[in-house]
Amino acid sequence: MKLKLLTPMILLCVVMSIKAKAQGRPDKLYSMSGIGFAFPMGETSDYFKPKFSTSLGLNLGLGNGGLFLYPKVSLHAFTFNQIIPDAGYTYTLQKGRATTYLLNMALGYRKIVNKWAFYGFAGAGGGIILTPQVAVNTSNLQVTQDNKSNGMGIAEGGAGIEYNIGGANLFVEASYMYGFSKIQNRAFNTVPINIGIKPNLSKLLSKL
Repeated sequence: MKLKLLTPMILLCVVMSIKAKAQGRPDKLYSMSGIGFAFPMGETSDYFKPKFSTSLGLNLGLGNGGLFLYPKVSLHAFTFNQIIPDAGYTYTLQKGRATTYLLNMALGYRKIVNKWAFYGFAGAGGGIILTPQVAVNTSNLQVTQDNKSNGMGIAEGGAGIEYNIGGANLFVEASYMYGFSKIQNRAFNTVPINIGIKPNLSKLLSKL
């Protein structure tokens, strides 16, 4: 499943890299890799608790100003405490692990002040959220666990701060993610907070 989601990202990176190089735009193409936590909000906290998460993305400068395109894959992890059993199941699972595979395509604006940069973004996308479920066979004392795929459309907006260290930027980013579908008959809303690094790919390409 990860490969199915990451392959389009790789192809997109190649296309954007060629475009950025052709336009001669230094400091306009960055890759993004972040780690952190996604904090469930509202009734989402009834069934999800935060665990270690990651995110991968790109920043492609648009035009001559501060606009940039921001595709991002969110690989958030949660502790899953099931409230009601899924259809066809009798038992609820506690302290399981749920994982998101969500792609968001956003438009952002960055303001650079010396070595610092401040940016905001907003966009939409979707993907799946895998939640575990269990079946218990009392006759042979066996438990079977599998995953349920929950389709999810999302809208996400956020902001971040960057600090330039030469060939890359260190960043801290926070956002709000709203889900258009429900899990456990409850809304999905979360606040991802990530720290990480954005290598400057345009500088690397200019040397090729």
